[in-house]
Order: sequence, then C-alpha cells, then structure tokens
Amino acid sequence: MTDAFPFKAFLVTVSLLLPLAGPVGSVLAQDEDVPRIETTAREALLVDGETGTVLFAKNADAPFPPASLAKMMTMEIVFAAIKDGTLTLDTEFPVSEHAWRTGGAPSRTSTMFAELKSQVPVSALIRGAIIQSANDAAIVIAEGMEGSEAAFAERMNARARELGMINSRFANPTGLPADDQYVTARDLITLARHLRSTYPELYAIYAEPAFEWNKIFQRNRNPLLSMEIGADGIETGYTEASGFSLVGATSHGGRDTLLAVSGLETAGDRASEARKLLLWARESFESETLFPAGQIVGSANVFGGESGSVALAATEAVEALVPADAPELVSLQIRYLEPLIAPIAEGQTVASLDILVEGEPVLSRDLHAASAVAAGSFTDRALGAVRELAVGWLRTL
Repeated sequence: MTDAFPFKAFLVTVSLLLPLAGPVGSVLAQDEDVPRIETTAREALLVDGETGTVLFAKNADAPFPPASLAKMMTMEIVFAAIKDGTLTLDTEFPVSEHAWRTGGAPSRTSTMFAELKSQVPVSALIRGAIIQSANDAAIVIAEGMEGSEAAFAERMNARARELGMINSRFANPTGLPADDQYVTARDLITLARHLRSTYPELYAIYAEPAFEWNKIFQRNRNPLLSMEIGADGIETGYTEASGFSLVGATSHGGRDTLLAVSGLETAGDRASEARKLLLWARESFESETLFPAGQIVGSANVFGGESGSVALAATEAVEALVPADAPELVSLQIRYLEPLIAPIAEGQTVASLDILVEGEPVLSRDLHAASAVAAGSFTDRALGAVRELAVGWLRTL
C-alpha cells in the first residue's frame, strides 16, 4: 500500500524538451532593445483578450474602491438573467424614492434622470447604467430583481465567486462609497473577458456613443471610444479614495486587448494613460503559437507505474503575445505535484506549463499525459518508494 511511505507534496520545475519559439514580453525587461512602458496609474493590468497573456502588471492584486466599475458586475447579473430567460428587455421596473434620491436627479451623481414612480424598461436601464453610468438605473435594476440593494449585492458577490473573482467584494450595485467594498485590476479583467465572450450582443451596448432618456441627451463617458483605436468598452469610475479608474477594451487587427487602471489623479490622466498602454500593447507584441496542440513539451516522474515517467503534451495550442527582440527573458516551467501516482490515463490533465518573464508568470496552460501509465508490480512500487525516500531525504537537507 502506498500510504505506508512518507510522501510529501512538492511543486517542481522540469526542463523542456523543446526550445521556445519566441519570447513573451514584459515590462520587467531591462534590455535596451525591449519595448518598455511605465504608467502613473497606481494599479494597472494589461492583458491579451484571446490568450490571457499578461503584457503589463502593476499592483494587479491590490484592492481599491470600485466606483462605477461595480456596474460591470451589475450588468453581468442582468445579462445572465436575460440570457437564461428569467428577464426580458421589455420588463419594466418602478423607480422608487430611494433610487430617485440616492441615484437620481437629487443625488447630483451620474444619473439617467428617471422620474420618480415611473416605470422604466430593462433595455433603457441597461443603457442608462452603461452609457450614462447612471446610479439610479443600477438601483432600479437591483430593487426590481432582488427587492433591495443589499440583496442584490449578495447576488453580485455569489456570482463573482463563481467567476473566480476571489479578491473583490461588492456592497451595492452602483459602486457608490460603502464600507468593505473593493475590487482588483485582475478581477476586473476576469469580468471584462467574461462579459465580452459570454454576452456579445448585449456587450455591444458598451460601444454605443450616446443615450437619451427623459428628453436628456448624454454621451458615453468612456473616453476611449472617440480615440479611433478600436475601443468597444467598457466602464469608467471615480471616487476620492481610488481616484480615476477605467476598464477598457480594444479590438484591432484581429487582436483584443483589455486594460484596467486605477489611482489616476485626473480624468485627463486616465484617458492619456489608457491610450498609451493600449497603443503600446498593439505596437510592441505579435501573436505566436509556441506549441501546437498535442506537442510533447516535457516529462514528469511517476510513482508505482510500469514506467517511471510520462511524457507531457499541450492540451491545446499554446499561444501568446510575444515581442521580437528578447527571447532570453523568457523561461518555461512545468508544474506538477510530485510524484504522480500510477495508474495514469492517456489524456489525463496532470501538470501545467507556465510561461515566465524574468521569473514572473504571464500565462499558464494545462498539460496532459501523452500516454497511459499502468500500475506496476509490487516490485515496481517498492523501488519507486525507495527512490522517493532517497530523493526526498536529499531534498529536505
């Protein structure tokens, strides 16, 4: 029985069998030929929308108040309800006094100027919340769907956890200042990628230039849309605590790029820094397939099997954005829990391939066993245990 042996869990790195076809870029590069960038944003994350390759990161996991960026999570709840049929664009919700006073005309915050006690269709509320960043629209939605802002916030948090946004918490649907409410740039990018890929027809509203309600015309608050850089969203925000923030998305030349920034001092800084980062990403990187699907990229040790190792293959094509000038900055590593214990099925996901730039991971992809490894005889298992004990003893010195 294998549990008679004192196994320990180790994360290990394994040298690759194949050379890297090209480098993955990073702002951490020190070589003079490598394209570099800096930003005055306190928090920032720039990511390739298709592959998820991290192009630039600065305090990406640091929490900050979301301001109106919280409305992205509100829209996810609405979009999901429309997609599953529990809500329609024609559904009408009433404007309560709370919604009117807290987020409407009396609030002197961003508003769609919905009239007190009027009925507003969901289609208009979505445009108010997205295009005008309207707080009254978000509150009306929350009250209409869950009865109160607090109940809707619970739903937002539950959904955020489902999406893997583990470092964010919402207290209301608007992002208006509240205790214990925060997001991170990384979580916002996770949400942005989800919105774009899951709800493309509704997501298209983010690119609409203007919206009029109650005879009041307002232009989209996103400064990227008028820059002619291929922007199609997403949201801006401001609070005294977090400064000016933005989540932006562009599509150009078949490439999608997502950006989250916060902590900027002025709206002008927000616009110029966002434009600078997005154009840098466009001009400095090229998409490259590092390994095709099924490519053998390394091997992993196996305990108790007819073979002491198993070849590892890419589960899917490994693609990343790469710069042309500095392959020496890039390294790859295979991560797995050592030792893998037989039997192992062909195609079983057993490891991860990490692409790193100066030791910092920018992309991770699953690796699978390229062949099956059957459980070995008692002698095979005993010899494997001896090897593990010896290696483990040396490793713990």
